[in-house]
Amino acid sequence: MQRKHEQIVQMIYEQVVNIISETNGLNLADTIELLQHSPAVQENPMVEKSVNEFHRLLIGFHSDEVEIDTLLNHPFSEAFFRFFRDFPLPYHEEHIHLTGSLTAEFIYPRLKVLLEGENKEIYEKKIAEVYGEDSLPINSVEDVDNLIRLKDGEQFMQYLKILYLPKLILNSRQAHFDAAYHMAKDLYEKYNVGKIRLKFTLSRSTGIKSEQIPGLDDVTEEDVVFGLYDGFKKFQEEKPFFDFILSPSFRKELNFYDTENYSSKKDHFMDQVDKILDIIDQRPELAYHLCEVDTVGDEKELYRKVHFSEMRSGLRKLQYNGFSIRSHHGETWKTLKNGVQSVDNAMNIWHIDTLEHGLSLGINPNFYFHRLFQRVMEENKASRPVKEGSQTENELKNMDWYEPEVLEKLLKGEPLNKREETLFLKTKFHTAREIEHYQHDVLNRMIHKKVSLVALPTSNLKLTGSFPDYKDHPFSWWEKKGVNLGVGTDNYVTLSTNYIQELLILLVSDPYNLKITKLLMVSTKEDRRPFISHLLWEMRKSLNEDRE
Repeated sequence: MQRKHEQIVQMIYEQVVNIISETNGLNLADTIELLQHSPAVQENPMVEKSVNEFHRLLIGFHSDEVEIDTLLNHPFSEAFFRFFRDFPLPYHEEHIHLTGSLTAEFIYPRLKVLLEGENKEIYEKKIAEVYGEDSLPINSVEDVDNLIRLKDGEQFMQYLKILYLPKLILNSRQAHFDAAYHMAKDLYEKYNVGKIRLKFTLSRSTGIKSEQIPGLDDVTEEDVVFGLYDGFKKFQEEKPFFDFILSPSFRKELNFYDTENYSSKKDHFMDQVDKILDIIDQRPELAYHLCEVDTVGDEKELYRKVHFSEMRSGLRKLQYNGFSIRSHHGETWKTLKNGVQSVDNAMNIWHIDTLEHGLSLGINPNFYFHRLFQRVMEENKASRPVKEGSQTENELKNMDWYEPEVLEKLLKGEPLNKREETLFLKTKFHTAREIEHYQHDVLNRMIHKKVSLVALPTSNLKLTGSFPDYKDHPFSWWEKKGVNLGVGTDNYVTLSTNYIQELLILLVSDPYNLKITKLLMVSTKEDRRPFISHLLWEMRKSLNEDRE
């Protein structure tokens, strides 16, 4: 049975390569239609059945009748996976974190050493605090894999917590060397990734108790950077085309710093900046690879101008030393307006070069607020109050109410009359319009300033809950607007995805507008369209030569 399945996938793959090369990479819908009319497909009942079945599933996905996993596990998607994997140019992984991209096979043997060592009780206590008492004992790769993967329904705060386990094993320069080499080799061999923009923590010293790591006092910033650099360099010796950027990432939260040795976050961050510059002075050859920084973390309460002041001078110093500034913003928010505001301030105060996530600039405010209206009215008619502390409560309180009594009734769960319902409708309408204007103003300034944006579909959907489904992701809308785009996986192991799967998600999410060639150009950073066409034809030529 498995052999038959592989044969079908191979036959579909051959037809996919031929049709894409012959049509210069049209959109997915047109590609499928041309396959359905292809004599080679029509003459092969198994392939024809599979193509037609995938077409029906794709239509079902866009009418909310089929889950995306059904599409991604179909033989047609497997064939497309092979097409992306075999494309002659390697992909640029624009956004990948160290801790969430180490496999359980890599983590387990190193974790086992710690759990059998003299500090066993300390490690077990910390693991139990983060993952729960039932997380122990850890006796296999499968046990580790279960802990480091985000479960259905878990969102951003739990996601930050479960990244803790891989941090335990990154306890030396050698560990960072091994991690970098493992990651580079794994991503290239499995997913054709040839350039990595790695985000990692330079210093994990923090006042947040749950984030504190036992046994890391002796790991210096030099250990981290030199270990990662040398590990990637080792793989580069084997694959000379491989390239990488080391992007130290700093948590934005105001209490995330070494409270024992520094009086403020600003002082600790400035010291980290000086450490980075000292590292380059020690080893000038790192300058090409260590040339940018990123800011990460939960931004829900970090959107006002004052929230950007602590790291401002440090980022400015890096910029004057030739560094680019990237930042996670517009990923999560207290209100959608706050999400747009955080991106606005990141551009105006930190002068970022690249926006990571940026989802608040891709949400349609009119859809977003009308769905909120529908949900709230459904609860209101059932006399249920708005959940205290929820994002819905935040959005409602942030609206400019003509009659505040309507808001009070909604919050308490007192049913509105028809007039009050109309007032609610008008209030949400004007809120949506104002935020839409603000959103487009920020997006257009971002395009004007040539600030890049990195899209992370799986991360955006699983961690934010801000749009209903993958097909609502704004990638294609951004592309039409002329945004300079990149693609990343965030923490691909933790999120149970990979780079090629992200490409497939984008392709099936907009099968009518997103062209395969355009997606290849974005993901490989190759802007010579004729050259892409040449490479597609070379794939066809090689395939047909092998068959002969």
